[in-house]
Amino acid sequence: MAGIALAGLALAGCGGGGAGVHSAHPAAATMDTSAIKASHSPVGDILVDGRGRTLYLFTEDGKNTNSMNCDATCMKLWPHMEGKPHAGAGVEPNLIGHTKGSGKVQVTYAGHPLYYYAKDKKPGDLKGQGIGKVWYVLNAKGAAIKKAVPASNSSGGGGYGY
Repeated sequence: MAGIALAGLALAGCGGGGAGVHSAHPAAATMDTSAIKASHSPVGDILVDGRGRTLYLFTEDGKNTNSMNCDATCMKLWPHMEGKPHAGAGVEPNLIGHTKGSGKVQVTYAGHPLYYYAKDKKPGDLKGQGIGKVWYVLNAKGAAIKKAVPASNSSGGGGYGY
């Protein structure tokens, strides 16, 4: 029974993982880590990359620290934003930073490491919003926006990335 509980926690920590994620890694060409900017969305103004791809935070991360215990499948579903982006329209340059410690350097905003959601395939997609109640988009101040995506803007998936 304890093994089942631990397995459940591992999935929740990564936001649900699961079937079909092996082909879910976004093509590198669809990510543009040259900028972080604000963009209008159905849940408010949110942070996106240079091409308009939605950026997310993981609520269990520490300040400027990636705390996610994620295996390779999970990393394909929630790839890190890496690089040295500049501040685009609507964001504060002094809030852009990088993770500290060992491992790959990840871009942060207001201390939150930033992630993509692999099933967001085009600018404006919000398919990762609220997954596992730990994955959320951010506003330009760096706070999580916990509003649900209106049903007309949700592209299916049941809210868990499956």
